[in-house]
Amino acid sequence: MEITEILGYIGALFIGVVLGLIGGGGSILTVPVLVYLMYLNPVTATAYSLFVVGISALVGTISNLRKGLVSIRTAIVFAIPAFIAVYTTRKYIVPAIPDPLFSINEFMITKNIGIMLFFAVIMLLASISMIKNNKNKTTTEAPIKYNYPLIIIEGFVVGILTGLVGAGGGFLIIPALVLLAKLPMKKAVATSLLIIAIKSLIGFIGDVENLKIEWNFLLIFTAISVVGIFIGIYISNFIDGKKLEKGFGGFVLAMGIYILFKELT
Repeated sequence: MEITEILGYIGALFIGVVLGLIGGGGSILTVPVLVYLMYLNPVTATAYSLFVVGISALVGTISNLRKGLVSIRTAIVFAIPAFIAVYTTRKYIVPAIPDPLFSINEFMITKNIGIMLFFAVIMLLASISMIKNNKNKTTTEAPIKYNYPLIIIEGFVVGILTGLVGAGGGFLIIPALVLLAKLPMKKAVATSLLIIAIKSLIGFIGDVENLKIEWNFLLIFTAISVVGIFIGIYISNFIDGKKLEKGFGGFVLAMGIYILFKELT
């Protein structure tokens, strides 16, 4: 086993620890780990990421359901347009992306480079969201009100982004649930995990029909991430994960800049 592969599996554990510790964000590291440490091409990496993210979110959802934190109705309203969008993106849009995309002078932007550049932009947006750590959080119970048109639009947008880059999109979903469905922050975080699980796993179904899946590798990588989640949950009993969110946001920001630099040079 090569050193990069060992680092890749350590990365899988770290992804799970972050998810368990701060409730999100770790999944955005899945694609870089798979591409730069496991040497998968970006299309395959985003597909595998959907499975890893989906299973990890499902584990978190089971725990939250037991605590009564998940708003099932809200999840269904948001998830229906999201999983339609993510399945359509993985099944039809991603395979239809031309390769190469375009060229600038002698510099060729291939499909793989384009996906990684777009992913880097999403990482930068996610990092800014984590670093800002918005204090305007709803903590009191209030009647849930649905702005259906905006929820549907947001669901489609998040579904397309998830389909393209393989990340859960919690940094987009949680604000939408707070602002558009008036959920308290704890319920918004818990409900977002259910939405992420549903749309990620349904999106992965679109890939099963298009790609050859190395199930042994994928299941081992996912299992290590799930172990990391339980480690993160345990550590969270001693450390306030939210205090670490800004620091992790800085790390994601650095990773996003690194990907931009690496792909463009």
